[in-house]
Amino acid sequence: MTKTDDFAFPVTVALTGASGAQYGLRLIEALVAANHEVWVMISKAAHLVIATETDIKLPAQPERLAEALVARSGAAAGQIRCFAREDWMAPVASGSGAPSAMVVCPCSTGSLSAIACGASNNLIERAADVALKERRTLVLVPRETPFSAIHLEHMLSLTRMGAVILPAAPGFYHQPGSIDDLIDFIVARILNQLGIEHRLMPRWGEPTGRDDGEAP
Repeated sequence: MTKTDDFAFPVTVALTGASGAQYGLRLIEALVAANHEVWVMISKAAHLVIATETDIKLPAQPERLAEALVARSGAAAGQIRCFAREDWMAPVASGSGAPSAMVVCPCSTGSLSAIACGASNNLIERAADVALKERRTLVLVPRETPFSAIHLEHMLSLTRMGAVILPAAPGFYHQPGSIDDLIDFIVARILNQLGIEHRLMPRWGEPTGRDDGEAP
């Protein structure tokens, strides 16, 4: 696979400066595995968080970042595209660009505020603004606790605008045996919102593959 036409619809993934970079990186891997084209934006603060929370080194320059993500995810040539903070010619910057669902994962409360207010000070904020005005799927994954009234009001406003607020709050009913299981719980929920099939974890009511009483 080397051409855009070989991939399913593009999904824009933006990582901002909240804790939980692992969720966004795992989401990119899952989208690649599902044969979707992935458009990636990583904020300056997110690069700092990735360096703090993981041992992953990702360059800031878009072409080199794409190469690093391709190597990490096993993506095909052309499957991952990366855009700079102020690349206003990127397709996600305009409603006339190719349609794409968008996920901000993790979504900092600063980004949440800017998106709720339509600030559009950088490409991530502008892409989210485009998704809202064009009535496209926009999933925001905040990772903060506790939430203030400001955060909650922004979430309510964005929900009323059509965005999906999906906090990074993994459940435990699937008996997670590792941190990776907790990460996959949230990524699976994101993929469900995008209508993308996956095998990250069984849906509720499906067999788990464990006998009753078996330790996870």
